[in-house]
Amino acid sequence: MRRDLTISPSSGSPTGREHYGVDAPMVPLSFAAATVVFLALAPFVGLAWPWLTLAAASALQLALYLHASLRGKFRIWERLLDDADLTGDERVLDLGCGRGAVTVAAARRVPRGAVDGVDLWRSVDQSGNDEEAARANAVAVGVSDRVQLHTGDVGDLSFADNTFDVVVSSLVIHNIHDQAHRASVISEGLRVLKPGGRFVIADIDHAREYAAALRSGGATEVQVTRLGLRGWFGNPWFRMTSVRARSATS
Repeated sequence: MRRDLTISPSSGSPTGREHYGVDAPMVPLSFAAATVVFLALAPFVGLAWPWLTLAAASALQLALYLHASLRGKFRIWERLLDDADLTGDERVLDLGCGRGAVTVAAARRVPRGAVDGVDLWRSVDQSGNDEEAARANAVAVGVSDRVQLHTGDVGDLSFADNTFDVVVSSLVIHNIHDQAHRASVISEGLRVLKPGGRFVIADIDHAREYAAALRSGGATEVQVTRLGLRGWFGNPWFRMTSVRARSATS
């Protein structure tokens, strides 16, 4: 399915007019529930301090998770897109665009280009995730006639070879549990990239796997970078890492 959006130029981070939801909403709910349970147990089960400590740890994980989901990942992608040195006329593909956070950020940077977003629109991966939510966010930000949304599998793209200058993906590929399917996302991204095009991934798992798949696909300049505290989804074991590369030039 293809839809066109006509929006006008804008710049900067989320303005408050958009609504991007929360990543994997059941995870912060579990942190909140654990906090409540531990606080409730503290007065009744032996020593209070172990339960209060557990409650504080759960509350901290909740705070870190919400910061990463509602603010940190936006700051991370602002930097990643700035580092991509877009000239403004590129065609960009967002694999697993969700409600459009990275799609919109990329579209602001390509006033003479275009951005395509592909997703299966699963709400388990992002609260309120659907095509109309992505459309509404793009309209709210106002970019001009440069975003198209598609429903499809990011491991089986319908685009022709050598279509895009840049392929991006944020917090998506780790949701695919089958390694072969994850590898197909990388190979499909490389297939639709123009020679010398840029591939930018930010995810919370499998970074070395992505890097290896990119190298196997002939990509060069493969870089793996930890993205710091703002990308911690609750704890350092679930932190965002970027994987950046260029497709082969011939």
